[in-house]
Amino acid sequence: MKTLIFNGSPRKNGDTIFLLNELTSQLEGDIKMVNAYYENIKPCIDCRYCWKKPGCAIKDDMQEIYEYILNCDNIVIASPLYFSELTGQLLSVMSRFQTFWSSKYIRKTLPIQKEKKGGIILVGGNGVKDKAYDTSKIILSSLNAKIVGDVCSFQTDKKPTNQDSEAILEVAKLAKALNK
Repeated sequence: MKTLIFNGSPRKNGDTIFLLNELTSQLEGDIKMVNAYYENIKPCIDCRYCWKKPGCAIKDDMQEIYEYILNCDNIVIASPLYFSELTGQLLSVMSRFQTFWSSKYIRKTLPIQKEKKGGIILVGGNGVKDKAYDTSKIILSSLNAKIVGDVCSFQTDKKPTNQDSEAILEVAKLAKALNK
């Protein structure tokens, strides 16, 4: 079992990472975490290289992640919400999935053969999850991942995730679904 986790939080000890630590402690197999704020990954520059060829013209840490995406079993997107959306840095990393979209819709080839299970973890001091959740669904779909669970912990300004028993329970359910 291989799980790829995209962490959109800049905080190394914040509420999002608390839930991710809960999740990873219950997951089986190999786990690769991509920390959007700390990887050497540039955003898509719309050079249209991927319109004609597989892959991406930008050579950075994303090359290894592309390989992992093709072979992994699970993909999880986790992020605090900024203005009710995934963090900008995470969206910047995700913009590099344009190569998969181009493969499917422009070059007419199936970019990711293996179906995956997907999970979403959203954390916020306030706001609503709708925009970030919809964005996550689009991204997971483009990676051939079907959502098997989600976790939302809001009002973290008043109650941190380590005190959110419902979110902790939902993380356990997500881990169980991903381990199947």
